[in-house]
Amino acid sequence: MLFHLEEIRDRHFTRAVTRRLCCAGDVNWPEECTVVIPCLNEAATIGGLIGEIRQILPSVLVVDDGSTDETSLIARRAGAAIIRHEETAGKGASLKEGWRWASDHGFSWALSMDGDGQHDPGDISRFLERAANSRASLIVGNRMLNSPAIPWLRRRVNVWMSERLSHLTGRALPDTQCGFRMMELRCWTMLRLQTSHYEIESELLVRFLADAHLVEFIPIRVIYSNQQSKIKPVLDTLRWFRWWQLANRMWKINLSYRPPVREEAIKKFV
Repeated sequence: MLFHLEEIRDRHFTRAVTRRLCCAGDVNWPEECTVVIPCLNEAATIGGLIGEIRQILPSVLVVDDGSTDETSLIARRAGAAIIRHEETAGKGASLKEGWRWASDHGFSWALSMDGDGQHDPGDISRFLERAANSRASLIVGNRMLNSPAIPWLRRRVNVWMSERLSHLTGRALPDTQCGFRMMELRCWTMLRLQTSHYEIESELLVRFLADAHLVEFIPIRVIYSNQQSKIKPVLDTLRWFRWWQLANRMWKINLSYRPPVREEAIKKFV
């Protein structure tokens, strides 16, 4: 049976269809895919988020990166597995630990989401459908089709970074900073990721492309409330630029052919 999920407007019906889709065809997604959520002080949102996710994918891992609130307690009560850092190690470090846990527990795929409610569990169906019907090893959410809903500064930074990475890799990358992603763990185990903070989003994307893994983008909903970003503007920008210098050298050394990126292709997405 075919489901045209993009045309479904009712969120509850979407999730009901998704639960049927999860166990349809050749992929039993509840057994093959876990959800990894890095968290820092997300007690206000994490319980409800996990409850919605587990209607679709029952396995959820929360990596609590040194929270001082009740994030771990609420997440455990909601049914998630917990890894807790006593001190903050960074989003990248938390994701890598979560992916390692997923691989060690026999999952083939990991879907990463933020814990602050910016990512809609109703969009999980889009990732599962694309993974089941394409050869992509990394599927990234694209918020830029509804970019006016993103706060101005975040939008401009994302556009600027996406343009830089598009030129580096020779591919049109519409949203390089979105943390809502689904990844085939077999491919991840071949990589040596170096970063431990927010630059992990850029590094993972570039490393998948450098190793010739297929990467695709899918449209997702944009949800922003008044919560304060945990990004440290100066420090995290310096970290990104340090990674950027290394990425340029890596790309030039490891790839003998880099197809030219078309300007119109980049502008189409940003």
